[in-house]
Amino acid sequence: MIRTGKKFSKPEMSRVINGDSILPDAPKKPELVRLDTVMTEVFKSYSRATLQKFIRKGFVTVDGKVILKPNTQILRGVRVELNIPEEMKNADVKPEVIYEDEDVLVVNKPAGLLSEAKGEYCPERTLADFGLIAHRLDRDTSGVMILAKNEKAQDFLKKQFQNRTTKKTYFAVVSGRSKLDEARIDLPIKRDLKRPTTFRVDANGKEAETFYSVVRSGNGYSLVELKPTSGRTHQLRVHMKYLGHPILGDMVYGGDRADRLFLHANRLEVDLPNGERRMFEAKLPEEFLDVFRED
Repeated sequence: MIRTGKKFSKPEMSRVINGDSILPDAPKKPELVRLDTVMTEVFKSYSRATLQKFIRKGFVTVDGKVILKPNTQILRGVRVELNIPEEMKNADVKPEVIYEDEDVLVVNKPAGLLSEAKGEYCPERTLADFGLIAHRLDRDTSGVMILAKNEKAQDFLKKQFQNRTTKKTYFAVVSGRSKLDEARIDLPIKRDLKRPTTFRVDANGKEAETFYSVVRSGNGYSLVELKPTSGRTHQLRVHMKYLGHPILGDMVYGGDRADRLFLHANRLEVDLPNGERRMFEAKLPEEFLDVFRED
């Protein structure tokens, strides 16, 4: 006897071969993904670095269970919750966006907003929640800042600030009026060891150069334009104090009391990762001009 077909031990398989039925799809393998990756997809208003800090602090739960390691593999689709402490929830400040592309975000930082936290966790929103920091402004200084969207762009921007190829222009309201309408300030700055969070002019300090010009004066104050060529911490504040014209609202360096520090980063000229050289501007706050208005 000649057999014309192969006998199958499983009738169902025989029917499949004969075209009588269709095999069911193979079950899909559950997708595993890092917890911090899921967090960046869901909570887009925070940077990955900030969300990783939240995870380590115990602010994140997965299906109700606290997870402390950002690289923990979880099933995509499980319930992930972010439980921020109450003091953080009212930090809904969003800086004005001046410019944005795929590599950078340029913003007008409001006075009072930190550039980035110094410790592992900060109970308030900072600029680092919106992008990677390439340079800094003091908490109480307002004005234009550029943030990076990726590490490559961050390194590109940082090198420019380190090599001093950027151009920065500030405005400040200072006490009194200087004898010269324009001048170059070439005074080295060093940390004040008696007050470690402050700085002072010192012959043994690091070189620091600022060009200034008086824009207007009145009511015992002057609006000055400041162009630093170096980027020392507190440089403009220290230089103006040394000249006898501290910045209004600068309680650390002898300025008159006010509701804010009257120092504003007005313009920033910088090369972008896309090859363009651009100048960005943050409008002078109205309160800077209010100082000179007569009642």
